[in-house]
Amino acid sequence: MTATSDARPRSTRLPRHERRRQLLDAALEVFVTQGYHAAAMDEIAERAGVSKPVLYQHFPGKLDLYLALLDQSVDELVEAVREALRSTSDNKQRVAATFSAYFEYVERQGQAYRLVFESDLGNEEAVRDRLERGQRECAEMISPMIRQDAGLDDAEAHLVSVAMVGLAQVTARYWLSTTLSTTRQCIPREAAEQLVARLAWRGISGWPRN
Repeated sequence: MTATSDARPRSTRLPRHERRRQLLDAALEVFVTQGYHAAAMDEIAERAGVSKPVLYQHFPGKLDLYLALLDQSVDELVEAVREALRSTSDNKQRVAATFSAYFEYVERQGQAYRLVFESDLGNEEAVRDRLERGQRECAEMISPMIRQDAGLDDAEAHLVSVAMVGLAQVTARYWLSTTLSTTRQCIPREAAEQLVARLAWRGISGWPRN
C-alpha cells in the first residue's frame, strides 16, 4: 500500500460558508457533550473530518469557536422569541407563544440551549456579555407588551419582562429534564407551556391599567 493510499482521506473542498457551518456543527456536538474546558480542538477537527490547520483557518482558537457558536445560539433564541411576538396581536396569545418558543428551543435537536443556559464558561467576560445580550434582547422585546397590558412604567415593565424570561428559561429546562428522568412525571409539552403561560398572564393582567 502506498503512502498516499494509506493516508487519511482529505475532506471535500467546500465553499467557506459551508465549511464554517460544518465546523460549527461539529463543535456544537463536542461542546455540548464535554463542556468548554474538556473540549479539544483535535476532537472537533476530527469530528468535522478536517485537519487542525483547516479548523484554525476559520477559528484562531477554541474561545473564538465557542463565541461564534454562542452568538449563533443566542441569535436563534432571540429570533424565536421575536417570531412568537409577531405571530399575533393578542397579548395573551403572545405570552403563550413566547413560552412555546422557549420550550421548543430547549427541545431542539443539538441541545444548543445548553451553551446559552448552562455554559461552564460564564466567568469569561466575552461569554457573559453574549449570555446577557440574549436575556436583555428577549426582555426588551417583551417589555412593551407588559407595559401595554399592565399599565406599568418603562422600568417596571422591563423588570417584569426579565422575570418572565427567567420563568420561561427555568421552566423549559426543568420540563426537558423530566422528559429524560425515570423518577419524575413528565407533563406533555403543550400542557406544560399552557400551564406556565397561564401563570404569567394572570400576573400581567392582574395589574389595573393606568
